[in-house]
Amino acid sequence: MYISETTVRVRYAETDQMGYVYYGNYALYYEVGRVEALRQLGTSYKEMEDNGIMLPVYECSIKYLKPAVYDDLLVIKTSVKELPTAKICFDYEIYNQKNELLNTASTSLVFIKTAINKPCQAPLAFLEKIKKYF
Repeated sequence: MYISETTVRVRYAETDQMGYVYYGNYALYYEVGRVEALRQLGTSYKEMEDNGIMLPVYECSIKYLKPAVYDDLLVIKTSVKELPTAKICFDYEIYNQKNELLNTASTSLVFIKTAINKPCQAPLAFLEKIKKYF
């Protein structure tokens, strides 16, 4: 299993009238977690795109436990629990600075070969970097 951590501070514009992070903004935090997880592995979305691979989100499931509020420092724990095939599944846990679990989620993304706009297997170079965690 591969696990990555990154932090993000809640900006005022991400909150609603109650001062809570607007529910739709959590998807942005998951993207930050995914992008940084890939970067920490030694690859990136940009590198995959430059090599003709896109990773659109296929599925997203979210459970809201407690609200995040303006100026919270959030820790996004991102994990990959299964070796990717033609899709990759990410699980997320978001904690505040008090180490309170605020949110859990999962997303599934599909590797798409842009030249033909069809699913493909995960790139070999990427698999080489992640397989040591499994």
